[in-house]
Amino acid sequence: MQARSERTRRTLLRAGAEMFHRNGYAKATLAQIAAAAGMTKGALYFHFASKEGLADAVQEHGSAMLREYVGERLREGASPVQALVDLTHWLARTLYEDPVIRAGFRIAAERGGERPSSAGAAGPWLDEVRLLLARARRAGELRTDRTWGPEGPETLLAAILCGLHVLSATGIPGPELARRVGALWGPLLSALVPPGAETRYRTAPPRTDPASGHPPGPRAHVPASLAPCPTTAA
Repeated sequence: MQARSERTRRTLLRAGAEMFHRNGYAKATLAQIAAAAGMTKGALYFHFASKEGLADAVQEHGSAMLREYVGERLREGASPVQALVDLTHWLARTLYEDPVIRAGFRIAAERGGERPSSAGAAGPWLDEVRLLLARARRAGELRTDRTWGPEGPETLLAAILCGLHVLSATGIPGPELARRVGALWGPLLSALVPPGAETRYRTAPPRTDPASGHPPGPRAHVPASLAPCPTTAA
């Protein structure tokens, strides 16, 4: 019974993400979301008390996926800087493949005025960037001869993450975006790491998992409560 309830919740979560991304937070209705999930509004209200609560859950789910991905890369032995590279590739991919990630950015943009104290979708990303940069400093991976201060790398990476979202919305093909991300990391590594250390890092996406065709990440192995939701019938 509990497993069925969790599946229902995840189906509603994905349907909500799809509607929020497609129609926008303001225009998406609970009736549309329930219909997209193939369920009644009563079933939706059992799991989510309001549209705001569902939107919060979509953003929280995306944040959990992000944290799991970063943790997974570190557990697999990636250095902090390599994990930063891989994080940008993961975002470039999931912006096309998972409505939860796409919707998180749109929800944050539309609700920003309602929650001025909230960092919205950008908050969790910046948290992970700060975490990885702090680890990289402790590991001696970052240059120490730059005058841009400790906030310089964080600002640069934050701009890149936000830029990926903007580019994905222009209709640029996913493989082209991935190529651009890889090309971007060449000069970026020169700015971040000590001279001569650039060759230690892979700038292409992580090795593709032969079974799924996807780079390592939550899609490959992650607890069911965090994994991308199953596709629903519209």
